[in-house]
Amino acid sequence: MAQTKRKRTRKHRGTPAGTIERAARTGRAQTREDAKQVTRQRRHERLDRPPAWGSSVNRAAIAAAVFGVLVVLVFGRSVPQGAILAGFMFLLYIPLGYLTDLGIYRYRQRRKAGGR
Repeated sequence: MAQTKRKRTRKHRGTPAGTIERAARTGRAQTREDAKQVTRQRRHERLDRPPAWGSSVNRAAIAAAVFGVLVVLVFGRSVPQGAILAGFMFLLYIPLGYLTDLGIYRYRQRRKAGGR
């Protein structure tokens, strides 16, 4: 019979407690301070990006879907009514989410420019 799983290339050693120890990574060892600095830098890069309509659309779609499901399940409305309300909320959530992100972004930029 043909093998369906790819065989592992490195040996895993099991311990008496049932955990599996893997070989350490071969790159340069990273100190805790270096890891914190990299994490801090990535966070600042993420928060310093201006808001985008695409992320607002994605967030609005998820929120509208949850809203539609809750309308149907919790409030006992029919599925078409829930879909119509979810569509309306989707169209409402897009600009609200973008304007919220824009306000937070501008606040952070003002705070950063003024110094801490």
